[in-house]
Amino acid sequence: MSRLPLNFLMSMLVFLSVAGCGGPAEEKPAPKPAASGEAGPGEPAYGGRIVKAMLGDATNLIPPLATDSGSHEIASLLYVSPLKYDKDIRLVPFAAQSYEVLEDGKLLRFHLRPDLRWADGEELTASDVEFTYKLMIDPGTPTAYGEDFKAISAFTVLDKLTFEVRYDRPFARALSTWTSEILPRHALAGQDLTNTALSRAPLGAGPYRLKSWEAGRQIALAVSPDYFEGRAYLDEALYRIIPDLSTMFLELKAGNLDEMGLTPQQYLRQTQGPDWDANFHKFKYLAFSYVYMGYNLRQPPFSDPRVRAALAHAIDKREIIDGVLLGLGLPTVGPYIPGTWMYNTAIKDYEYDPALAEKLLAEAGWVKEQGVLTKDGKPFSFTILTNQGNDQRVKTATIIQQRLKNIGIEVKIRTVEWASFLKEFVDKGRFDAVILGWSVPQDPDIYDVWHSSKAVPGGLNFVDYKSPELDDLLEKGRRTLDQNERKAIYDRLQEVLHRDQPYCFLFTPYALPIVSSRIHGVFEAPAGIEHNFIRWWAAAVPSRPAHVN
Repeated sequence: MSRLPLNFLMSMLVFLSVAGCGGPAEEKPAPKPAASGEAGPGEPAYGGRIVKAMLGDATNLIPPLATDSGSHEIASLLYVSPLKYDKDIRLVPFAAQSYEVLEDGKLLRFHLRPDLRWADGEELTASDVEFTYKLMIDPGTPTAYGEDFKAISAFTVLDKLTFEVRYDRPFARALSTWTSEILPRHALAGQDLTNTALSRAPLGAGPYRLKSWEAGRQIALAVSPDYFEGRAYLDEALYRIIPDLSTMFLELKAGNLDEMGLTPQQYLRQTQGPDWDANFHKFKYLAFSYVYMGYNLRQPPFSDPRVRAALAHAIDKREIIDGVLLGLGLPTVGPYIPGTWMYNTAIKDYEYDPALAEKLLAEAGWVKEQGVLTKDGKPFSFTILTNQGNDQRVKTATIIQQRLKNIGIEVKIRTVEWASFLKEFVDKGRFDAVILGWSVPQDPDIYDVWHSSKAVPGGLNFVDYKSPELDDLLEKGRRTLDQNERKAIYDRLQEVLHRDQPYCFLFTPYALPIVSSRIHGVFEAPAGIEHNFIRWWAAAVPSRPAHVN
């Protein structure tokens, strides 16, 4: 699983390019074969269920309070938002029937659909959106995602289904702010969000409703019969919590799972042959995510930028990609994905050079004695922390451990169960270094992760990186609408991060999902394969055997 900023699910490329009005709330393209396969011909049918797998349990199903990908994947099927991104990562109306961008982007007007209902039958109205907005700007709301809403100077409800949002000055993320989930005013008003039953028994207006949640075992969603876009085909989506990728794969082979993300070895070597081809469909595309090693900058030795630069020279990213991903990934130098418009191609990565690493460490006062680096009589020793069940991260840590041992640094590796990893270690700053992943935005605004104001307990800047120059760039970037100007700002931002190395940015992996051939309507698009999940459907009679060799 990955840490997942709320608006990092999908963000907008260019603000004014979509400044306009409404359009269809849901695209329903006919399924077509993707380059890597297409799951299922035939006519759609209602009924059946899909069984999916997650490495870690959800933490909270009130979206603003959750930062993990599992919680947000579940929440995306329970809630709706005024706008959303379609399969081509274009901003389109969702709960909003239409919208207008006025006064050069400083005023947005939204018109909600008249057929929106919460799962308890209550009508979803503009007052619910207003309630959500007020929660997000309330200092008492423990959310890491309130900054976009704080850019709003005035929120006005015009009538039951219409609201306006005013900004004092242009805000590049104004529209993408409204891809955030709407919360039910009548259910949450007056409640303590940190201690409400709705965090585990959520009330939404999406295509599915929570059926049951067995902590640490599974989460079951049941189809909503009156969803405004039309009833989803699958009656149930069952998410099984399996905190180990090898065990997950055995469950897939045994016919107990319909979908999971494969490891590179599973994709390349363990899912070949006629049985696999007949019973599953595999997909491959560059993921909107990256993996990194983040340092606790509050404490030495990581508070010294020379040490961080030395570690970057001591780590061989290509070795990690070849050894851990079997080549199915790309090295990255910053928080953006190679091939996207915001990626700075002019940055030259830190070359793998152990001798230079040792020279930089010597300049920082570290002396090698009998093969061990010491300073002030203390050896250079630290622990890499990561989450249980993610073999790729453990293998990455192991390769880093060996490379750093070669220059005299002792590295220990510790894995912790996902929820405890976040709550007890990451959020509280109780770590030396972590190996984690971030989902990456389509919009380059990464204020919530990197601004110094977010370096607080529970904040997304948990490594405590503080740079006045970066703060200024982040603030300018989110206030600039012209893409060329933004490109220059974010190119410089990447240069600053590359220089300071608060993370050692490691790689962007390929997403390698596999789906049972009994699940139809699945096809690859720029947004991945989950973009049309409510249009997936199950064959009346499962075609897969009980076991795949």
